[in-house]
Amino acid sequence: MNSLPILPTISTTFIVLSGITVAIGWWQIKQKKIEAHKKTMFMASLFALIFFIIYASRTIFIGNTSFGGPDNIKIYYTVFLVFHITLATIGAVLGVISLISGYKNNLVLHRRLGPITSIVWFFTSITGVAVYLLLYVFYRGGETTSMIKAILGF
Repeated sequence: MNSLPILPTISTTFIVLSGITVAIGWWQIKQKKIEAHKKTMFMASLFALIFFIIYASRTIFIGNTSFGGPDNIKIYYTVFLVFHITLATIGAVLGVISLISGYKNNLVLHRRLGPITSIVWFFTSITGVAVYLLLYVFYRGGETTSMIKAILGF
């Protein structure tokens, strides 16, 4: 029986926790529970930051795992991965802007940007779990190598 890789499993858990806490925070603000919303969204960002620290550390020190599934679906995985990376980058930038605008009480910007940020983050979380499943659960991970090699497949 093959075991799941520990660092990707832990980092994926944190991104799931981040997505769940964003959903809870969204519900809290709809209920006008402002202080609870602030605390929950801080926790969501903390979970996302922990994910990023684990992911970046692993990438720097160990490398990334290339797709190990069938060659005939590798192109679909690669397109999906690029979509996920793009979403994650946009979500991170929007998240920082949303947090800053909320803490600085710029509520016009925060109220406009918050729902968009949340939706992008939900999709980032979901696609992140899909990438994890494709790399480590549904298929056996390929070679662990640098990020560029893993994405482009050389």
